[in-house]
Amino acid sequence: METYKSDAHSINQNITTIFGILTNPAKYLKVIQERANELPPEAKEHLDKVKFGEESISIESPMGAITLGVDKEETVEPTRIVYSANNSPVKFALKIELEKVDENTTSEVAMLELDIPFFMAKMVAPQLKDGAKKFGEMLAMIPYDKVGDTTEA
Repeated sequence: METYKSDAHSINQNITTIFGILTNPAKYLKVIQERANELPPEAKEHLDKVKFGEESISIESPMGAITLGVDKEETVEPTRIVYSANNSPVKFALKIELEKVDENTTSEVAMLELDIPFFMAKMVAPQLKDGAKKFGEMLAMIPYDKVGDTTEA
């Protein structure tokens, strides 16, 4: 199993709110779209490779489109969110680790985990490392205080 991690990011919001939002992609889709112009160019480039559904996230990867749904067995409230692949040729998961820093601050790390053959790992590793990094950055940029106020979720 190969694991690719983002850097740790500090988010000015409590862990319970972040967990509730990140387990429901429909809550943050609109905000991400509205604020896409604020993302760094490299993150914007990857944003069109990520699609948010009602209870899933689809990612364009070097192996094709992969749809991930919240894995209720692996997710641990409020510290770990696991999205597992529903239609992937390899075992694949997107994990978001949350750690409470204080009442209003949470640390976040995004991880991509894949069970891929060694020869394939060499070919896709750079894109996967970059994808994990950019996804972690995107999660850190979500205005969680505004997402919680949306009524369209």
